[in-house]
Amino acid sequence: MEIKRATMADIACIEDIYRGAREFMRMSGNASQWGDNYPSRELLLSDINGGYLYTVSENEGLLGVFYFRIGDDPTYLAISGGAWKNDLPYGVIHRIAVSENAHGKGVSRFCFDFAFERCGNLKIDTHRDNAPMRRALEKYGFEYCGVINLENGDERIAFQKTK
Repeated sequence: MEIKRATMADIACIEDIYRGAREFMRMSGNASQWGDNYPSRELLLSDINGGYLYTVSENEGLLGVFYFRIGDDPTYLAISGGAWKNDLPYGVIHRIAVSENAHGKGVSRFCFDFAFERCGNLKIDTHRDNAPMRRALEKYGFEYCGVINLENGDERIAFQKTK
């Protein structure tokens, strides 16, 4: 597998991966995390232009997509029901999605490895109902830290992994 920064040429495949991920979430009991059109095309284009959206590929086919950035995330400033493990600079992973034909191939772990190699202090959040992502996070060694609120007020459970 290979990770590279997403480009505008990838947008149709990226949108297909997210469409499939939303359906997978619905089928897994997590219908409300991304709704019907999250992430929006505008958000994806902004992430591509900022250099924060990455693709995972193998044999010329896209297997996954994710957001990664080193720097503060405004939604992580306040946490309730716990605390972050430290106040050091950190990397943020958001919106990991795996193509339908790549489930079970270790794509999420590959994304986590990529991010952790670049920043040994990672923060991530997910919806309470996202059992597959929660299992992936715990399996990789992320620790539950508490609850954060998105800009729209929705709650997410927050995790952190440090060296």
